[in-house]
Amino acid sequence: MLDGQTALVTGASRGIGKAIALALSGAGASVAGTATTDDGAAAIATYLKDAGHRGEGIRLDVTDGAAIEPAVSGVAQRLGNVSILVNNAGMTRDKLLLRMKDEEWDAIMDTNLKAAYRLSKAVVRGMMKARYGRIINIGSVVGVSGNAGQTNYAAAKAALIGFTKSLAQELGSRNISVNCVAPGFIDTDMTRVLTGAQREALIERIPLGRLGLPAEVAHAVAFLASREAGYITGATLHVNGGMYMA
Repeated sequence: MLDGQTALVTGASRGIGKAIALALSGAGASVAGTATTDDGAAAIATYLKDAGHRGEGIRLDVTDGAAIEPAVSGVAQRLGNVSILVNNAGMTRDKLLLRMKDEEWDAIMDTNLKAAYRLSKAVVRGMMKARYGRIINIGSVVGVSGNAGQTNYAAAKAALIGFTKSLAQELGSRNISVNCVAPGFIDTDMTRVLTGAQREALIERIPLGRLGLPAEVAHAVAFLASREAGYITGATLHVNGGMYMA
């Protein structure tokens, strides 16, 4: 399905990012996954190799603007021009607004929003030249529903949806689609820190009665990355068990 494609997936050392990297590589793409540490990059390379897939792990701080272009150029030289970009890297710094520091607001904006802008800008020229590309931004149910204690995170994820729609309009004539996948609460390291009571209260809000799996988000991304999704752009695909219904 994705033979001959090169995908760049940020934040791919674990969780949803790892599942996305495995899904895309399993569909035939060569995958470069990023991590913030050398150990994380090595873990990506190992799991791709163990799965028998072509790809690599690279160390990249997505908030370092000067590092983005060299990283994208390096991937292009080693694996081929990036035709699929998945802006998955993200973080949380949860706090009520009155207790939130400027640094906690800025850290979320830099990682969850500005990095997507920078990476998209870095790959778009090559996609335009090829007249083909797929950009998939990983949003969140919180970006459409809000959540107390997450004004910074919700603002960044909501902005990412607006960014997706605007960029889709800019690039559509070049056969480049831009979409967003908005996961709900997924069974990852971030949700495993919840207490049993917190987990039960959360699941009560989900019609399907369970947390999602990383692979379920990854399958949605793989579909949007495929040629079969060629007539879909500017869309947000919600993967949340019915917690939010558009």
